[in-house]
Amino acid sequence: MTEPEILLREQGSLGRITLNRPKALNSLTLGMVREMMRAVQQWRTAEHVQAILIDGAGERGLCAGGDVRALHDAAKAGDESLPATFWSEEYQLNSALARYPKPVIGIMDGICMGGGVGITAHGSHRVVTERSKIGMPEVGIGFVPDVGGTYLLSRTPGELGTHLALTGASIGGADALHCGLADHYVDSGNLAELVEALAGGEVDDVLRKFAAPVPAAPLAAQQEWIDAAYSAGTVEEILRRLRERPEEAARETAELITRLSPTALKVTLRSLRSDFDSLEQALTQEFRVSMACVRIGDFVEGVRAALVDKDRNPQWSPSQLSDVDESRVEKFFAPIAGEPNLV
Repeated sequence: MTEPEILLREQGSLGRITLNRPKALNSLTLGMVREMMRAVQQWRTAEHVQAILIDGAGERGLCAGGDVRALHDAAKAGDESLPATFWSEEYQLNSALARYPKPVIGIMDGICMGGGVGITAHGSHRVVTERSKIGMPEVGIGFVPDVGGTYLLSRTPGELGTHLALTGASIGGADALHCGLADHYVDSGNLAELVEALAGGEVDDVLRKFAAPVPAAPLAAQQEWIDAAYSAGTVEEILRRLRERPEEAARETAELITRLSPTALKVTLRSLRSDFDSLEQALTQEFRVSMACVRIGDFVEGVRAALVDKDRNPQWSPSQLSDVDESRVEKFFAPIAGEPNLV
């Protein structure tokens, strides 16, 4: 019998959502998004459910992100309906979790990327461990941080979010706390006991009880060169500043960025520098950008190189930053039909 992609159950006063595609690192499908939305809507008015907890099956992590291979296949076949429907409903779920009237506890243990960040980092209680590996790696596939990622990353200390967005780098639990992407640090070996306690206790009290000492945040030690370089107004100037820094890490970062999609880099920087009044405003913009990445951007080619042919040799178009002018970037932000209804 086929295993369900989502496990839904009630445990004490908790409504539990467990992503259950461990062989695919729990990557999100449209069906999973819909199951989650149905569950959170049902539990919203259920008096016996006091909080929702989201975690992932398997030992590798919470979620590797959205099922971009399926989105690639649809887009390559000329079918935009799956990407449009998936992103619209996924972003509605992100908004619903952010505005939920009850505590939403996200267990960001192990790998938590892209869409996994979207279903946890907007919640009220975000738990990381020594195994957490959190990131928005979208630029690596010719895409742009979405699921509210531009909203979250634009609010990190200094220019840390710009660094994470333009490199796709992942961070550990301590850095996630430093960047405001998480709230609580717990030893992974205590997670089962933590969940059991949450099922019958007050959320804040339980999390305080299980709190572990937070290690030093590596990114905090690099803040000087990160802020100095990424405060520039263009990707070209950011690269120039990185190359001129004395720190080897800065120069290595410049080399990494030059291998990524020029279009995605410029659209990402523009996205982060937008003046968002709300998460929903960011999600609406991200929907426009996401669909443009399919229609005129490097998404299909990026996924091909990384996940389909796996040759790691994407042919970006245009291939040079200098060929991505402002008029091209502007096209990614134009309003389009079918934008999600975000309340």
